[in-house]
Amino acid sequence: MAAGVALARMRRQVRLGRWGVWVALACGPLALAAAAMPSPDASAAAAPAPSSSTVRTPAATDPSGYAELYLAAWLRSTGSDENSAQARLAQALAPSVALPRPEGAQPVLERAVAVRSAQRERGQWSVTVAAQYADFSVRYFAVPVVAGSDGGSFAVTGAPGQVAGPTPAKTPESAYGVSLPTKGVLAATVGEFLRAYLTGLGQVDRYLAPGVQLAALSGTSYTDLQVEQATAVEEAASAGTVPADGTRVRVQVQVTAHDKSGAWPMTYELTLTARAGRWEVSAFATASVTGGGSRS
Repeated sequence: MAAGVALARMRRQVRLGRWGVWVALACGPLALAAAAMPSPDASAAAAPAPSSSTVRTPAATDPSGYAELYLAAWLRSTGSDENSAQARLAQALAPSVALPRPEGAQPVLERAVAVRSAQRERGQWSVTVAAQYADFSVRYFAVPVVAGSDGGSFAVTGAPGQVAGPTPAKTPESAYGVSLPTKGVLAATVGEFLRAYLTGLGQVDRYLAPGVQLAALSGTSYTDLQVEQATAVEEAASAGTVPADGTRVRVQVQVTAHDKSGAWPMTYELTLTARAGRWEVSAFATASVTGGGSRS
């Protein structure tokens, strides 16, 4: 009995739906479109309320590059020739800032490099830019910059002011305090790996852990390599033999690479993993490494 009532109800709904379509067709295309559109209540129910976690605000963009560009143009321009390319660029970046008026011979600017930036209130920044000259002198300038609320527009708000350069930071104590035995297996593996990697003489892959891939160097012509110092973080690196499989050590190596033009001191950081009685390179901090892992 209940099934019969349900079936009758379904047939009645189908007839009502067909009747509504025919009425809409008779009233024209606009009525048909209106009949197809969902009701406002249905739309509101279907559209989820925006979550506060999905709201995105423009991130504060560091204007260091903008300050570099402006200072280089400003230092290369002169108020006595406002039509020069550098003067026009400086005025375009900061229309209200006066141009310098150098007299006599001036050192040639090689480049301008931002060395520090500090954000202040309301999108205001102070960017310290180093000006390096052809006579090897360096001067530092603070460039005031304001960033727009969109995060992609900037303006220099005042003339650069010469300031003192950053002071050298105190070097923290190195975590690599364990010396590697000079004639140990680990030191030998590190030296042979770096020699093969830098000179191209030998197979680099044979020193890598399974699954690790290392991009080859290009444009180098090193002929030899000398290990100056090798230290590690973990005490396991001080053993002369290879420990149990899976043991990992982090190693810092200072080397001198030689080519036709001279000797080049370099520093590398590696992670090596013990497997099957040998050390294998599982991470190389100063190069492009992909993959990883080990297999038994």
